[in-house]
Amino acid sequence: MPASEAPAGAELNFEQAMDQLEIIVGELEQGDVPLEKAIDLFQRGMRLSQLCGQKLEQVERKIETIVEEDGQLRRRNFAGEAESGEIF
Repeated sequence: MPASEAPAGAELNFEQAMDQLEIIVGELEQGDVPLEKAIDLFQRGMRLSQLCGQKLEQVERKIETIVEEDGQLRRRNFAGEAESGEIF
């Protein structure tokens, strides 16, 4: 199986998806790919790109930053929405 294809139903992590996307981009940049294969690679690349975007959004929602607010440290999620209560 080519490196740019994953087994059916396999869930890729972000790094695996990015690795496969880089392989696909490399193949397409070479320019000597038959048209049908280029279209298949492009479609797979678009799916991988969407998967990476979704995974980044999931991580973004999980990231919390600690900020100082009114002399107290409060927890904020990545989008900047304050959570209730002090943490320190």
